[in-house]
Amino acid sequence: MLDHMLIVVAAIIAGAIAAMSGFGIGSILTPLLALNLGTKLAVAVVSVPHFIGTALRFLMLREHLDRRVLMTFGIASAIGGLSGALLHVWLHSVILGYILGALLVFAGLGGLTGLSQKMRFTRATAWIAGALSGAFGGLVGNQGGIRSAALLGFNIRRDSLVATATAIALLVDIFRMPVYAATQYRDLAGAWPAMLLATIGVVVGTLAGKPILKRIPEQTYRNILSLIILALGIWMLIHPGA
Repeated sequence: MLDHMLIVVAAIIAGAIAAMSGFGIGSILTPLLALNLGTKLAVAVVSVPHFIGTALRFLMLREHLDRRVLMTFGIASAIGGLSGALLHVWLHSVILGYILGALLVFAGLGGLTGLSQKMRFTRATAWIAGALSGAFGGLVGNQGGIRSAALLGFNIRRDSLVATATAIALLVDIFRMPVYAATQYRDLAGAWPAMLLATIGVVVGTLAGKPILKRIPEQTYRNILSLIILALGIWMLIHPGA
């Protein structure tokens, strides 16, 4: 019961944070579920609440979408996502755990030091970063920070950036999820309780959490989030999964 409550609470927090920042669901839920499921299966399980939460968030932001960036940069990210998902099939869960742990440590330190907010890419390198973020999304389900930094290179408005980042994340999910379903369908079926609880939590967090987070100073919750992600990353590097 405690594990179930922890999943729901973590999913609500992740959904609320993603509603404001455009990412965070995979960063929080994947390492948490990996403790019991292993990194390989956790990535596939979290892709379902990630997809549903991202789709819901996109419906709320769709009027700000930059279609030009979606049809160019977004396609590159989606292809990267498919490539990462195919590579995910062949890598052992422990290797995926180390990769995820390293990405989380980098993201956590970047948030605490302010590096993540200072990262900027030129438009040329942004394409590379976009494909790379998609590949990491397909490989270990963690892509948001790199993608958002890359989109800054396109010099679009803040609302458009969040909406377009959300649409691209949705596109990456559409490309990577069939690979997980085709290769891990038995394991995914067995993990349906965790998938269902995480999905419910993410939906609740996406719809109800944003007003609550608005009452907390942005830098405060960013620091707390960065500390959580850093701690999860260190844990993943020590216990990369079976």
